[in-house]
Amino acid sequence: MALDLDVSKAHLKEHGWVRIPSVLSQEDVSTTLARLWKAKQEAEAQGDATYLPFLDPNASNVRIFYLMEIDKIYRELISHPTAVELVKSVLGDDYLISNFTANIARPGARSMSLHSDQSLVVPGPWVDTWALNVIWPLTDTTRENGATLYIPGSNRWTRREEVPKNAPDLLIPFECCAGDMLVMDGRMWHTSGNNVTANEDRAQLFGYYTKPFIRQQVNWTAKLPKEIQDTLSEDLKDRLGLGVNGNISAVGDFRPISEQYPDYTIK
Repeated sequence: MALDLDVSKAHLKEHGWVRIPSVLSQEDVSTTLARLWKAKQEAEAQGDATYLPFLDPNASNVRIFYLMEIDKIYRELISHPTAVELVKSVLGDDYLISNFTANIARPGARSMSLHSDQSLVVPGPWVDTWALNVIWPLTDTTRENGATLYIPGSNRWTRREEVPKNAPDLLIPFECCAGDMLVMDGRMWHTSGNNVTANEDRAQLFGYYTKPFIRQQVNWTAKLPKEIQDTLSEDLKDRLGLGVNGNISAVGDFRPISEQYPDYTIK
């Protein structure tokens, strides 16, 4: 049965999240996961930390930033057609790619801060969705192995003051199968879960997309070597903000006033 993305888009807009089952084959999942561990080694060899104490309580939570610099497979996955269609349905055609990262919760990993991604980059009020995360589970994710925890309905909160005192009691897990795709509104309040298993890793990729007026997490012009930039499609170059016009936002109406107001004659 073909997936009805119109239903998925409606669910995303109403509830702030949607899960699309089995977007990646198990072969693709296995390949991507194996290359993720290699990406960790390469990132560390380049001097990029994979444990950041200000983000995570301990080193059992492994983070790999700048995936698109390290391996072509991530430069392809960030533009997956299903992901792009859902992103455009919320952010519009002029979205930017802010970053593509990995988070591996190993046994003993503990929860990071409770936050919404949008609240980290834009002050309230958050009256609309200006950021989205597309999450790719590369392992089955459960409450026990550290699935992302979220607060249902928190995508409707417009200010930090609306976060209730009992917020941790309201968290529930996004439980997914390896190969699914989860799309989450940037206003959704969430955290990483504790991995209380003895020997299960929970590996997920996070594609972070934003409206064009939000500053990207990464200066891709500086981070991507020219030999990689030269291999990218023109569309991906635009999404990464490459080139001299990369900081020109495209949310305004630049039509001549004669087109904006065709019935008005300027005196």
